[in-house]
Amino acid sequence: MFPRLFQIGSYSMPTYGALVAVAFLTALWLTARLAKERGVSTEKVVNLGVYCALVGMLGAKIMMIALDPEYRVHPSEIFTRETLQSAGIFYGGFIAALVFSFFYMRSQKLPVLATADLFAPGVAIGHGIGRLGCFAAGCCWGKPTTLPWGVIFTSKDTTTGVPLGERLHPTQLYEALAEAIICLLLVWALKRKHQDGHIIGLYFLLYGMVRFAVEFLRVHDGSNPLGGPFVLEQWISLAVAVGGAYLLSRRAAPLDAVLAR
Repeated sequence: MFPRLFQIGSYSMPTYGALVAVAFLTALWLTARLAKERGVSTEKVVNLGVYCALVGMLGAKIMMIALDPEYRVHPSEIFTRETLQSAGIFYGGFIAALVFSFFYMRSQKLPVLATADLFAPGVAIGHGIGRLGCFAAGCCWGKPTTLPWGVIFTSKDTTTGVPLGERLHPTQLYEALAEAIICLLLVWALKRKHQDGHIIGLYFLLYGMVRFAVEFLRVHDGSNPLGGPFVLEQWISLAVAVGGAYLLSRRAAPLDAVLAR
């Protein structure tokens, strides 16, 4: 746990914020490079990446505020510095960015599925680096464990509420490692013959499965508006995985024709 990268006087640079910036730039660089290799406008792709990042941050915070019971009890907390600095919920940003990107690609005459394929590896590696930021900040922590690779957070500078001095599952690192492997698989698949939509479909399927499994090892606040045996993130993960399986198994003509209109 390393919540501050450095501190000069009263100013400090959060490690999480620095790693999120690195994640964004790495994802954008990789996506632009893949777009150039496949003859897609890098300017439009970079613009889409920037817009999705902004929309994603907004969506992540909206879902966080909507699901956290503390904000319903103390609505004034929405406008605090802590809320502004918090990352929010990944799936909130992910869904918001997906919706926005669909309409943006249509308006810019970008092939929807082929362009989504280009973004998949960047999203994977960017999210993986972002999870390293979560580990540094101490958020998204796991349940207690006796496994030898469990981690013990000790820094009193944390504002996330992570238990100190207790061995926990490093769920942030589980996800970061999985995303790195997924990114390599996606780049490999993208450079081989494939049907449009198969790369983003593969990402949805693999990440949905990983996130569903990791959530069993994470601590949650108990908010579960959908009910049932799983937390909200697991229900969303199942939906994402099913969507990915559909994209991988579909026939080309029907969906491509709809998206090309």
